[in-house]
Amino acid sequence: MISQINFLFVTLFGIGKIGKIPGSIASLVTTLFLFFIFHVLKISPNIVLIFIIIIFFFSLYSVNIFIKDMDNKDPKEVVIDEFIGQSIPICLYEIAHEGLNEPKQVLTFYFIMFILFRIFDITKPYPVSYYDKNFKNSFGVVMDDVCAGLYVVAVLVLYMVITS
Repeated sequence: MISQINFLFVTLFGIGKIGKIPGSIASLVTTLFLFFIFHVLKISPNIVLIFIIIIFFFSLYSVNIFIKDMDNKDPKEVVIDEFIGQSIPICLYEIAHEGLNEPKQVLTFYFIMFILFRIFDITKPYPVSYYDKNFKNSFGVVMDDVCAGLYVVAVLVLYMVITS
């Protein structure tokens, strides 16, 4: 029972078992889920950020249990790291723009954040590649996506500084 719950957690309710591009699908589902959370349910981004931090720490433990007997320490089906990495820029965007609900602008930035995250997650610029190559454990699995998410934040901050 516990291993089934852990499987559902690390695979984002089975999304990771989708045959092709499970990471991109998990990122897209995360983006749509967060739009729903923030703009339909109107949940505070500060509460969601706390939730994401809890998921981050729990995922370190859960992914470790999931991969402990595997040869591949970063299997495709583990996509909770995509959820965390994609959530970071979206949540920080919502915190910075709380109260601004121009749907077209929000959807545009969500789309940009999705694309940028996928680019950074796939191309793995340093230090994303560092965590991916040097930590063959749950820390490496999760931290490369956290770094990719932080790259998205850096690009958006740079964009906002330049355009303001």
